[in-house]
Amino acid sequence: MAADSFWLIVLACAAATFVWRALGVLVARRIDANGAFFRWVTCVSYAMVAGLIFRMIILPESDLAGVSLPVRIAAVAIAFGAYFLFKRRLVAGVLAGGVSLSALVTWLG
Repeated sequence: MAADSFWLIVLACAAATFVWRALGVLVARRIDANGAFFRWVTCVSYAMVAGLIFRMIILPESDLAGVSLPVRIAAVAIAFGAYFLFKRRLVAGVLAGGVSLSALVTWLG
């Protein structure tokens, strides 16, 4: 393939991407993010995430299955504590959960 046709394909793909983005911006202006439908979608999303997290804690698979239940629950408790301690910052909760799980597994083996 010649270099000219390569750049033509790249430009065509970029144009197609930007057309869909522009259409998305036009449609998004008319959407009420606080409407009943989006509140329902938000609730369903939170419920799915909570269910997946619960499943990972209670019925883990692969390497996490080798970690005892009290250690997994302690790591989640520490993650929640950090989340609320740092004014509901998701990054703080995720980092605290990951670091505490690693530390607990290392120390309690």
